[in-house]
Amino acid sequence: MKAFYNETYYERNDHYINEFSLTLLWSVTVSMFPFGGFIGSLLVGPLVNKFGRKGTLLFNNIFSIVPAILMGCSEVARSFEMIIVSRLLVGICAGLSSNVVPMYLGELAPKNLRGALGVVPQVFITVGILVAQIFGLRSLLANKEGWPVLLGLTGIPAALQLLFLPFFPESPRYLLIQKKDEAAARNALKRLRGWDDVGAEIEEIRQEDEAERAAGFISVLKLFGMRSLRWQVISIIVLMGGQQLSGVNAIYYYADQIYLSAGVNDHDVQYVTAGTGAVNVLMTVCAVFVVELLGRRVLLLLGFSVCFTACCVLTAALALQDTISWMPYVSIACVIAYVIGHALGPSPIPALLITEIFLQSSRPSAFMVGGSVHWLSNFTVGLIFPFIQAGLGPYSFIIFAVICLLTTIYIFLVVPETKAKTFIEINQIFTKMNKVSEVHPEKEELKDFPLSASGQ
Repeated sequence: MKAFYNETYYERNDHYINEFSLTLLWSVTVSMFPFGGFIGSLLVGPLVNKFGRKGTLLFNNIFSIVPAILMGCSEVARSFEMIIVSRLLVGICAGLSSNVVPMYLGELAPKNLRGALGVVPQVFITVGILVAQIFGLRSLLANKEGWPVLLGLTGIPAALQLLFLPFFPESPRYLLIQKKDEAAARNALKRLRGWDDVGAEIEEIRQEDEAERAAGFISVLKLFGMRSLRWQVISIIVLMGGQQLSGVNAIYYYADQIYLSAGVNDHDVQYVTAGTGAVNVLMTVCAVFVVELLGRRVLLLLGFSVCFTACCVLTAALALQDTISWMPYVSIACVIAYVIGHALGPSPIPALLITEIFLQSSRPSAFMVGGSVHWLSNFTVGLIFPFIQAGLGPYSFIIFAVICLLTTIYIFLVVPETKAKTFIEINQIFTKMNKVSEVHPEKEELKDFPLSASGQ
């Protein structure tokens, strides 16, 4: 693709781009995606309240299909600008869907399956990465002829979603709390649960609505100002920041070099990378089954601890790999251990927790904050890591180890277990932590709200 940038530039200006400008253009192309993700995260609140969760996801397909067509045609049109604009658009799509999908699923799910369903989006993200790694093998599409097709493939899942999503129900919580349409909410719940008696769940949603009525829609600014939401907001910022700044992208970025130094030949590195992708999928699938068993807190602690250990050992292994012959194999083990650790907790759990620790009125704003932190951290790592790596070499992973350690300590001290609890019960745990008397300072009725109001 860089060669295409260069040729296109030459056709227009009769000389080639200098090395620095080419690297800069390529960096911009790469980092447009997380920047778009950041913009997408800012659109979450307004869109989910206006169009609903399902409506937003349908609307969002524009940001996938249009750039897929543009990228697919970029070579024919001899325009690398089309690729850069498309990366921004497809980033917006990712920013919206990475926030709205967990929100939609979390609101649809019965509470005993909420964790498992909340991890499923991450499973499909890892499947997407693996599919991209397979199509991105040089023998398939990652070559001079195939790359426009590879970039154009992003439109296919969106087209499928446009066909099938209209047949699915809207979030019952959105229908009852925001739209005040109880009949529609009942029908949606009946379709989702497969039985007619949904009275208890409607009642639970209504209690959440009652608890919130005083607050109205909570904007991002209001979110930061509310004492009753203080620890929730700090927790999602720490978790989302920790997820991205723990070095997951850097590990992938570095993996190829680690495999090369371990003696994997140049042509086979891509297959080993795809193998790592497969491990990622496998472990995230495990997380789906384990999250309701062990709980969110255990998986987060376990995951970040494994990542911390892997970063420390990797630093030592990289520093010693020229002196000790078997060290490169230790490096490979560290990469795989890191991927396993990240797939168990840090990757899937933070988005699930945002759904669980906020009530309906603050949830869209919370996803905007969490999403913004996620994408800005992603953008920062992508932009800065090459420079850190040039400056510190193998020791750059010490920075990530420190971040993993600090996040682990924070989770241990602050983040409560949310497994098998209703949204109201989770809210009451935080009410105690925030040292406020009830969910909202304006409301007094909730003081004597029984803990088991939802009937367990």
